[in-house]
Amino acid sequence: MKELVSVMRAADAAARWHVNQRRKGAAQEPYINHLLDVASMVTTATDGNDPNLVIAALLHDAIEDQKIEREEIAEKFGEDVAGLVCEVTDDKSLPKAERKRLQIATAAKKSPRAKILKLADKASNLNSVAASPPPDWPVQRRLDYIAWSKDVVEALGADVPPLLKEEFSHAADRAEAAARP
Repeated sequence: MKELVSVMRAADAAARWHVNQRRKGAAQEPYINHLLDVASMVTTATDGNDPNLVIAALLHDAIEDQKIEREEIAEKFGEDVAGLVCEVTDDKSLPKAERKRLQIATAAKKSPRAKILKLADKASNLNSVAASPPPDWPVQRRLDYIAWSKDVVEALGADVPPLLKEEFSHAADRAEAAARP
């Protein structure tokens, strides 16, 4: 029961921290939808047996997008959660091309739990690109994003839940089909 309370506290924090953030897609969905989608995939991939990973999924963009301090996450949700969030957080001080390169280069070195989180995040992002692509992204940019996402997931290696990898594969297929006229 205590774990459920912590997950709900994390969902509340995520909703508050990202309250004014929207997805880049044409539908401009509330950002919390993405966080809940990633958390749902992580919950399914772990059979609900890793509440801290679910909490990290809800908070995985808090540092990167909302400038929430690692220390605040650790204080409210513990060191394990803060470490997982940091493990999947890009250094926004780097140029975008370098951040993208580093996601591929560091994927294999991530902990098994961070790999699950990264894979769920990529699947969710591709589902969004398929359903509601950013209006300023031409077809080629969408295809490039899909190809890069596949490279990141490939670099994660084989030690990820097969069902989650299959969900990513389906999301990639849907995004590619939606991008092609």
